[in-house]
Amino acid sequence: MCSCRRLGGGLVQAGGSLRLSCAAFGRTIRNYNMGWFRQAPGKEREFVSVISWSGDSTEYSDSVKGRFTISRDNTKNTVYLEMNSLKREDTAVYYCGGGGTLKPPRMAFWGKGTLVTVSS
Repeated sequence: MCSCRRLGGGLVQAGGSLRLSCAAFGRTIRNYNMGWFRQAPGKEREFVSVISWSGDSTEYSDSVKGRFTISRDNTKNTVYLEMNSLKREDTAVYYCGGGGTLKPPRMAFWGKGTLVTVSS
């Protein structure tokens, strides 16, 4: 299991930016692919982005491609999600996870979610 502390969620206006951080403790993530998923109210959890253990490969959902950027700093045991040009439909609880595959994007362990609310 991984305990991942999420930082950076909150309320932002449409068109704004937020940066989410997922700092893992209790597990070293440098050998794991890591990713972000989200769950909007009344909807199922959906894929957002994944990054390979080395950081060389990334994947994005079509809905966030060109607006979101995933990155990682293995020296800090942390994964980031930079979110720009936010839209109301980006409102969701965002979850970081890891230990799974890039294609298809699947996570083996999860952290607790952080709420991102985008207002108009």
